[in-house]
Amino acid sequence: MPRKTPICLALFNHKGGVGKTTLTVNLAFSLIARNKKVLLVDSDPQCNLTSYLIDPDVVDNLLDQSETSKGRTIWSAIRPLLETGKLADIPPIERSERLYLLPGDIRLSEFEVSLQQSWLDCLQRKVRGFNETSALHSLALKAADRIDADYILFDVGPNIGPLNRAILLGCDYFIVPAACDFFSTRALRTLGHTMVNWLRDWDIVSRLAPSSVPLLPGRPKYLGYVLQRFRMYGGELTKSHKEYARELEKRSYSDIVSVLRDADPSLAMGAVTSFNLGQIKDFATLAITAQNQGLPIFAVDGGNGALMNEAKIAFAKFAEKVESRIAGWGP
Repeated sequence: MPRKTPICLALFNHKGGVGKTTLTVNLAFSLIARNKKVLLVDSDPQCNLTSYLIDPDVVDNLLDQSETSKGRTIWSAIRPLLETGKLADIPPIERSERLYLLPGDIRLSEFEVSLQQSWLDCLQRKVRGFNETSALHSLALKAADRIDADYILFDVGPNIGPLNRAILLGCDYFIVPAACDFFSTRALRTLGHTMVNWLRDWDIVSRLAPSSVPLLPGRPKYLGYVLQRFRMYGGELTKSHKEYARELEKRSYSDIVSVLRDADPSLAMGAVTSFNLGQIKDFATLAITAQNQGLPIFAVDGGNGALMNEAKIAFAKFAEKVESRIAGWGP
């Protein structure tokens, strides 16, 4: 029986402080609750996702051994490619039933530097450039095939550098986490134009590619944004956060949807009138407790029951909307 093709998804915003890692973890656990199997890929050199899900002593051990024969981080797989031209195979680490992790590594910052030259090598039709640019995508697909994953979720750093370019060009979809603040609304304009520039550049690069080299799909579709870090009063968003919410909806359309559709109408679903995938309020200390325990917000030990239930409902709705929108897109 043939293996299924996993859905590759990144939660991407080059603005920091919008809760990407926490959102990624809670989306993963919510997809698991929907009977899906998820591979998490910590592709941020800061290793926040790995630190969230694995005890500090184990993380230190993983990083210390990443360049040895016992290495199990992403860098353990990619370093041999840079040295010998062959990508190593590392098994994902099981974190719970149906949840697996490819651990990050601070040395991915070195890989990011090398990806600048890899892109130039692609423009010169050098096979090495294509192998390196597609390395993380290939590694994730191998790991996903090993566990028969339904989803690959990438946790990415807050930047528009060459590492995130390679990740996003390998994804099927991307979601933008956004906070209720001025900087989040301003960041959307840069994000939309950056995505289009990456897509157009890769279209040129892929046309130059020699036969039989690995090519990234290069068509990440915009699923929508998630409103986060807002406060409630009387069961509703505060007045100032309502204004930011309206502005985010408007900017999502003008700065991402319209820009992507001008480049390629298939990159943003035409039948969608609102790209708001969900609203995740500020769970404050409960979110911190979840990070300390390596659990989703709605399953912490000793947390406020009412808040945990509220979080469970919010993330369940988010996961349902993600799956529904992907299903509505079709093949």
